[in-house]
Amino acid sequence: MKSKENFTEGSIPKKLISFMLPVLGALVLQAMYGAVDLLIVGQFGTAEAISAVSTGSNIINLFTFTIAGLTMGMTVLIGQYLGERKADRIGKLIGGALFIYIILTVIFTAFVVAGAQMLTELMKTPEDAKKLTVQYVMICGGGLTFIFAYNIISGIFRGMGNSRLPLLFVAIACVVNIIGDLVFVAWFNWNVAGAALATVGAQAVSVILSLIIIRKQRLPFSFSIRDIRFCEETKKVLKVGLPIALQDILTNISFLVICALINDLGLEQSSGYGIAQKVISFIMLIPSSLMQSMSAFISQNIGARKYKRAKRSMYCGMAMGASVGVLIFVFIFFYGSLPSSLFSGNEAYIAEAAKYLKGFAIDTVITCVLFSFMGYFNGSGRTMFVMIQGITSAFAVRIPVSYIMSLGDNPSLTKIGMAVPVSTIFGIIVCTLYYLYTNKKQATI
Repeated sequence: MKSKENFTEGSIPKKLISFMLPVLGALVLQAMYGAVDLLIVGQFGTAEAISAVSTGSNIINLFTFTIAGLTMGMTVLIGQYLGERKADRIGKLIGGALFIYIILTVIFTAFVVAGAQMLTELMKTPEDAKKLTVQYVMICGGGLTFIFAYNIISGIFRGMGNSRLPLLFVAIACVVNIIGDLVFVAWFNWNVAGAALATVGAQAVSVILSLIIIRKQRLPFSFSIRDIRFCEETKKVLKVGLPIALQDILTNISFLVICALINDLGLEQSSGYGIAQKVISFIMLIPSSLMQSMSAFISQNIGARKYKRAKRSMYCGMAMGASVGVLIFVFIFFYGSLPSSLFSGNEAYIAEAAKYLKGFAIDTVITCVLFSFMGYFNGSGRTMFVMIQGITSAFAVRIPVSYIMSLGDNPSLTKIGMAVPVSTIFGIIVCTLYYLYTNKKQATI
């Protein structure tokens, strides 16, 4: 490996920041897909379009996160093989993973396109926005092949310690998406359908160009079409990645349930929540990039049996993330209406979004601690625990608290927003206890 892609030696903060910044940049640009869609639709589309894009994005994310979770399993194993100096196994690993992805892509595409109406109904989408939501889901569902392919390609390079190429791939897609939104929505007035077409088209262009770029790269392993088959490596990807994917699915379902609860309150609350979620999608990029970087960083050190360095990396990530989180907390707690106003000129929608952000605000700090824990456990291969913790936090805490807060004659989005940090605190407690338990067990061995 190149020195900058070897995480088992050198300064932890320097290498972690160097790897994390491109990951963060890629996530920022990726988040701009939905943000640009919502921004341009909010300015040039119909009033119901904001709710439609917001709800439709949540539905599509359910399937995207599934693939992203499995991809994380592949990323962790690539890092471990590099740490163990077994790069010759990576080609078969990628082939085994691609076998799973191809099957899931076919199944998910057929299900989303055929079940768009049903999924929209399940989300309790406001009546005025139902038809537009179905359009968005069907078009994006038809393009899941390209959305999935981007995640797979990026996961391979992050596992090898290269976070720069995924940044390039998503930058290409983001530029194409912005151009597509302006042409289809602002110029052709295709409303929600135009936003969905722009998103799928951008991903397609990104994947095609990324494949051309990859052909010119010198990779530390060999790979051929014959490697795409069910094999022993496929089982390993499923063992590590399936718990992460299942956790992502169920966690996203928990947010879909919350979205449905809020949709039931009315169009203002639904649109306000949709705007708040787009703001949050940017806010959460720091802890998300931290977790992805931590998983790749830890996996190499675990593979090289440098356990103390792995733990120091986790502590470093917690301190870095929480420090930035404090600044974000202050901004969105007191000035949540400012970022919300970027997505709509409707004062009522902006006010509802700011209310939700106020309740959510403290999560910007504590999530960095939780996600550092999760990155550490993912990189260590303890993905089953991460899954159990995530599912418990979502269904035993986040949903019940959100439901309780939504009761009454005048439920406030501020109170509903507090359900997220409450579940995060629960997750931190569980992770801390498990971390102490594993440390004691390791010391005994």
